[in-house]
Amino acid sequence: MATIRPKISDQQRRAMLVRRHLLTPATHATAVEQVAEALVALHATEPATVFLSVAARMTGATPQMVERALYEDRSLVRMLCMRRTVFVVPRDLAPVVEASTARTVAARERRALAGLLADQLGHDTAWLASVENEVTAALAGLGEADATRIADAVPRLKERITLSPGKPYESRVRISNKVLTVLAAEGRIHRGRPRGTWASATFRWTLTEPHPQLPAEQARVELATRYLAAFGPVTLDDITWWTGWNLTATRTALAGTGAVEVDLGHAVGYVLPGDPVLGPSQGTRTERAVSLLPTLDPTAMGWRDRDWYLDAAHAAELFDRNGNICPTVWCNGRIIGGWRQRADGQIVTELLTADTDRGLRTAIAVEAERLTAFLGGLRISPHVRTPLMGRLSQDRVSPTSLQG
Repeated sequence: MATIRPKISDQQRRAMLVRRHLLTPATHATAVEQVAEALVALHATEPATVFLSVAARMTGATPQMVERALYEDRSLVRMLCMRRTVFVVPRDLAPVVEASTARTVAARERRALAGLLADQLGHDTAWLASVENEVTAALAGLGEADATRIADAVPRLKERITLSPGKPYESRVRISNKVLTVLAAEGRIHRGRPRGTWASATFRWTLTEPHPQLPAEQARVELATRYLAAFGPVTLDDITWWTGWNLTATRTALAGTGAVEVDLGHAVGYVLPGDPVLGPSQGTRTERAVSLLPTLDPTAMGWRDRDWYLDAAHAAELFDRNGNICPTVWCNGRIIGGWRQRADGQIVTELLTADTDRGLRTAIAVEAERLTAFLGGLRISPHVRTPLMGRLSQDRVSPTSLQG
């Protein structure tokens, strides 16, 4: 007799998302590290995202708290890992991420750089190794330095290569950033405190303290377990996409978690044994859960299949051509619009739903005020360009507008 899979509705998934991802005042974290642990990893392609993802989910958050976790306590580690994306992960998870995903990414980055150096400059792998040794030796002496200062100490980093030759966006760049990226991907150096504000993308670099080396298969099971705990129910396609693994590695890791199959209506999903979503109903929610989440927030980018929390008709308004999502407005586990900070510092929003009321307007205004207080006068501008972001940049848009 065939096993009957437990059926999990979209409403159940959204309710679980709100609780697990700390999207109500009742579930807000009291420490920066708690936010990172709840989400497994914080997107860090845009530096401000790390700070704003924390601010949306933590009581009394300040930029200084996040900076302390990143650059003083180093309880959070910035890594190039899943899908060749920069993430910030809890320090105890760094060896798992390194072995399960970053190691493969680093190997690809090294091959690509070696090919560029050989084809364009005639340099072999021994030449690259000697330059890398000079970089680590320079950082041992400098302690912390940006790419320009490192290149002054290692002049060979100033040699130039052509990226995307023949394309409209062809560029001629120093090899310094490519070399530093490879070293960072391999865990030999890491990004330290940025120059300028906490939202700056110009980082200083420091040497990395070595961490335990784990077997790749064991690490993939651990990462899949963490992902299921934070994002489940998920489909096989979700796991493959989020991790960047091939299908064989994904199936093996999923089997290692002991995951239970569930019926999501349109697809087979997976949860960990004993997942709360399999238990009794959590009751009817009375508190409205409203959040303003930043560009590439881990919740918005947590699944490949997004129809259960985003109306497919609105995707083109929120995502750019590369699949990156702009800042979003959430209510009860659904994306209902987007937001942006204007040049004058005001937070403006546009909703993509006609289902609005005064209570929702008030809740959004409260979150906008909380975000404004966190920013403390700093101006941020997302790099993701979407139609909705274009409209919100116009002066005619008023703070927390509800345009449908």
